[in-house]
Amino acid sequence: MADFKKIPMTTPLVEMDGDEMTRLIWKMIKDILLTPYIDLKTEYYDLGLEHRDATNDQVTVDSAEATKKYGVAVKCATITPNAARVKEYNLKEMWKSPNGTIRAILDGTVFRAPILVKGITPFIPNWTKPITIARHAYGDVYKNTEMSVPAGAKAELVVTKADGTEERRTIHDFQTPGIIQGVHNTDKSIASFARACFNYALSTKQDLWFATKDTISKTYDHRFKDIFQEIFDAEYKEKFEALGIEYFYTLIDDAVARVIRSEGGYIWACKNYDGDVMSDMVATAYGSLAMMTSVLVSPDGIYEYEAAHGTVQRHYYKHLKGEKTSTNSMATLFAWTGALRKRGELDHIDALVDFADKLEKASIQTIEDGVMTGDLASMSTLENITKVNTEEFLLAIRDRLEKLL
Repeated sequence: MADFKKIPMTTPLVEMDGDEMTRLIWKMIKDILLTPYIDLKTEYYDLGLEHRDATNDQVTVDSAEATKKYGVAVKCATITPNAARVKEYNLKEMWKSPNGTIRAILDGTVFRAPILVKGITPFIPNWTKPITIARHAYGDVYKNTEMSVPAGAKAELVVTKADGTEERRTIHDFQTPGIIQGVHNTDKSIASFARACFNYALSTKQDLWFATKDTISKTYDHRFKDIFQEIFDAEYKEKFEALGIEYFYTLIDDAVARVIRSEGGYIWACKNYDGDVMSDMVATAYGSLAMMTSVLVSPDGIYEYEAAHGTVQRHYYKHLKGEKTSTNSMATLFAWTGALRKRGELDHIDALVDFADKLEKASIQTIEDGVMTGDLASMSTLENITKVNTEEFLLAIRDRLEKLL
């Protein structure tokens, strides 16, 4: 390693820093595993909650616009504040999810897949290949309008058209108090979702499943189904056939049954809420959210890599007390490797792609050698395990990385 020359970069990554324990891990990964080997170029945005509050969340918008400019971003986990967080951080207001803001600006689809490691066996033993969840990242319940309704009220769905005419549908006559919710989506966003899924399936050479509940939602969900099928038939059918991969639609309850019986190895596309829930289910069944890759892909080829989990608040509070933490950093590390690999591919820097591959290999090898953080050890079926703290885990990865370089 004495004669190792740092790998150059020509275009910066957009770097979005985050909160709490993951913010500390972010810095450790850079210091231990990245900057000694890469002439790292980033355009830095601090998405820590305090800075978002200080900028009235403008920094989140700025980071998304920078991602559109440079094409590749890497994001640390961030806090989406609730009432308790507003009080804890003395916030001006309860800021929206940074992920939701970035997804809306980039018009992206989130693809999440498990990191498979020997010694961590899925709870569903026939899942021998990864299942990638493709989650639509716009609209539905995440852009809802909702109200409490008093007894005796009548709720209606009203659409005022461009010519001023109205179309009305009765939602419910409330004899007792209740609640209502309005959700929406757009043909444009659904089409972007479909193309992102089809393109990702082509790039990974995997079958694509799409599932909703169009038998019940005969207009809303059925519109998703129709747009997917129209775009597939017009633009992708021949490409899929040439690669020998398949696209099909099924009801989401049927999809769940198929998924449980399958061996994996495909992409499962879901609407926004379905993807939110099912990605957590798939992650847990494979191991944990900390063992998932996550990338937001826009239809025009913009990529934002992130960790799929939260900020590990419990470990952060232990850190503040001066206690050692043992936090799995794999998802955050793979966010960096994914972004570096894509930057290398786009800029034709083979050495950067190779470095990302070797860093992932070293990370997996470390776990398979039995060197693990506490949560990994609790999932592992290996007999000889060495439990280490967060920094020791990253140093162990570095030792194996240097043998590969």
